[in-house]
Amino acid sequence: MDSNLKKKFKMIIAGGKTGGHLFPGISIAQAILRTNPDAEILFVGIGEPFEIRTLARYGFAHQRISSTGIKGKGILEKLKAIIQVPISIMQAVNIIRCFKPDIVLGVGGFSSGAVVVGARLCRVKTAIHEQNSIAGITNRILQHFANFIFTSFKDTKGLNKSSKLLYTGNPIRKNEMDRTSNISSYSVISNLKKQFTILVTGGSQGSRSINTAFIEALKLMKYRDKYRIIHQTGASDEERVLLEYKKLSEEGIKKLKSDDILSDNMLDKAHNFDNISVAAFFNELPEIQASADLIICRAGAGTISEITALGKVAILVPYPYAADDHQTFNAKILSDKGAAWLIPDSHLSGEILKEKIEFASSHPDELAQMAQRTKELGNPFADEMIASICIKMADINTRAEM
Repeated sequence: MDSNLKKKFKMIIAGGKTGGHLFPGISIAQAILRTNPDAEILFVGIGEPFEIRTLARYGFAHQRISSTGIKGKGILEKLKAIIQVPISIMQAVNIIRCFKPDIVLGVGGFSSGAVVVGARLCRVKTAIHEQNSIAGITNRILQHFANFIFTSFKDTKGLNKSSKLLYTGNPIRKNEMDRTSNISSYSVISNLKKQFTILVTGGSQGSRSINTAFIEALKLMKYRDKYRIIHQTGASDEERVLLEYKKLSEEGIKKLKSDDILSDNMLDKAHNFDNISVAAFFNELPEIQASADLIICRAGAGTISEITALGKVAILVPYPYAADDHQTFNAKILSDKGAAWLIPDSHLSGEILKEKIEFASSHPDELAQMAQRTKELGNPFADEMIASICIKMADINTRAEM
């Protein structure tokens, strides 16, 4: 090899299935490519449609292994999952030997387990990232194999205190947004708008309870036309929510005004009513979040990281069936600091949402104080921190410019 030609950085990012695991991995990959355009990054997961679509949209290669979770399954399903473990590890080993990565990063989910273990068998350096305030079962096991453990929260339960444990924050996706100019410009434009903008989202999978309570809140409002609403319903609940909005709209479907700052490309595929845009999923959610005055959402680690990085006030409704109730712990980190409102899913109602929305929209000074407290809890540079450490761990140089 020519001595002037330096080795190309290669990395496998393992895990996914849900946006909470996948998007941090994508953010880290993007951070690596910003400083190492020649780097090769391969994602390995279980090949769920959401994984395939999302990674294709961001332009990342993907390979599949056979893997399934154990927690919450019946006895027969658990036995099948256990039997599948050595198969998935062998599949991971084959991928690693062919791709020859310098480092493997697990971002959570059961598929990351086989790949990180396979990497250690191949003597490849490994790291894991835990997004939640309570570590998942996969990362609790993998902490014993990983060279580095990155965490989103300063005090993450379920992980042993050690020198390889490093608090970095949770990487957030940025799409086409520039971290200094576009985020701030969207926020400024949002503040200049006459209408109070509300984003409603239950995450990539949607939330029927949030959708239902929000529509009930609108029904109770006398002056709902003062609000600009962007509602991500999730695929399974889109049709039902649309029917409810059609009932609420006196004029039926109505195109938004052409001067709406979000209508050019972000909301063009949405169902647009008077002051309301509805879709199963918005690809450009970071930009939409930046335009919101109030966000009503679940409390997954990715969501928490995005709203704290942007300094947005949120009404957090933790998913009640999350493992170890970790979303409630995530949400309490903000609510205990006076940076968000926490409403348990069992207590959620249209009346409570109406009260919180009307308070938020009529008390701008208090909302601004909450937003400042939220921003103080965020770390928008988590992706760059993790990317930098992973490159240093590999102990190689990227290809020199030709």
